[in-house]
Amino acid sequence: MSNLELLSPLMQRGREFLQVEYPIICGAMTWVSEPNLVAAVANHGCFACLAGGNAPTDVLRQQIGQVRELTDKPFAVNLITIAPAYRDHLAMLAEVKVPYIVFAGSFPKEKEVEAAKATGAKVMCFASTISIAERMIRFGADAIILEGSEAGGHIGHVATTVLLQQVLFRFSDQIPMFVAGGVGTGKMMAHMLLMGAAGVQLGTRFVMTEECRAHEKFKDAFIRAQARDAMSTPQYDSKLPVVAVRSLRNKGMANFGALQLRLLRELEAGTIHRQEAQEEVEKYWVGALRRAVVDGDIDNGSLMAGQSVGLVDRIMPVRELVAELLTDAEAELAVIRKKLMH
Repeated sequence: MSNLELLSPLMQRGREFLQVEYPIICGAMTWVSEPNLVAAVANHGCFACLAGGNAPTDVLRQQIGQVRELTDKPFAVNLITIAPAYRDHLAMLAEVKVPYIVFAGSFPKEKEVEAAKATGAKVMCFASTISIAERMIRFGADAIILEGSEAGGHIGHVATTVLLQQVLFRFSDQIPMFVAGGVGTGKMMAHMLLMGAAGVQLGTRFVMTEECRAHEKFKDAFIRAQARDAMSTPQYDSKLPVVAVRSLRNKGMANFGALQLRLLRELEAGTIHRQEAQEEVEKYWVGALRRAVVDGDIDNGSLMAGQSVGLVDRIMPVRELVAELLTDAEAELAVIRKKLMH
C-alpha cells in the first residue's frame, strides 16, 4: 500500500526483523493456522505462524513443505512446549530449517532456545509477565511477543495495558517486541507502534477471513459472541497446574471443568501422575479444538477466542483485513498529529 507516510517509519523495526512489508503477525492457532492461511497472510505482506500443535512430526514436516509451495515469503513455525510431540518437533527443525521459530504454550528452557537458534532460525518467545520477559531475553530470544490476558487460547494472567507499562516501556529499546492480546483494529495498532512496539499480533481477526478454513459454524459463533463471552478457564487446585485458556463459554468449557475435578480426584488417590494429568488436559484442548474448528461442533468443542471477538462482525478476505488495518492506523496517526499541533 502506498500513502503510509506516518505509519512507515513506525513499522521499520518490525519490518526489518520479520523481513516483511507490514509487521502484522497472524498468531499460531492450532487447526486454524494451517498452510493455506499462513501463505495467504504472507502473500499479502504480513507475517504468519504455522501452528505445530501436537501434530505428528511427519505431518508438521509436510505442512512446512506445503507453506513453501504456496509462498516464497518468510514465516514461523510455532512449537507448543507442553505438547507431547514438542521435543520431536524441535529435533525435526534442525533438519528442515525454517527462518523463524516461536515457542508457545509454556516457556522454553535455555538449552531449547539455544537449539532453535543453532538451526539458523530467529527465535521469538512469548512473555505474559515481566519476569518471563526478563528470562526469555536472558535465554537469548531474538524478539518477544508480549501477550496480555485478553488473548485467545493459552494465556497468562496480566492485562495488555499493564504489560505495556511493565515490559514494553522498559525493554523495547533492547529487543523487538510485538504486542498481542486484545489488538483488533488499525487504530490500536497505531498506538502500540507509538508506544514502542515493533509490530502487533492478531489471532481472532484472522479467523474471520475467507482464507481461514475453520468451519462456518466456528466463524458464526465468533460473529454472535460478545467480548465478555470469551472466558478464561480457572485452575481449581495448584496440584494440577494448568495454563489458562481463553475460549467462548459453551458445554465444552463446562466439560473441561469436570475433567479437572476428575483428574484432581485421581491425583489425590494416586492413580495418575501429575505429568500424565497435565497431558490429559492438553489432549482435551487439542481434541476439543479440532471438534470445533474442523467438525463444527460448537457446543462440545473448544471455541478458543480472544476478547477482541467483540470487535468482529463479518468475514473478509485477508487482503481487505490488511488494507483496513493499515488505512485505519495511518488515519489514526494523522488525527494524533493534528492533536499535537494544537
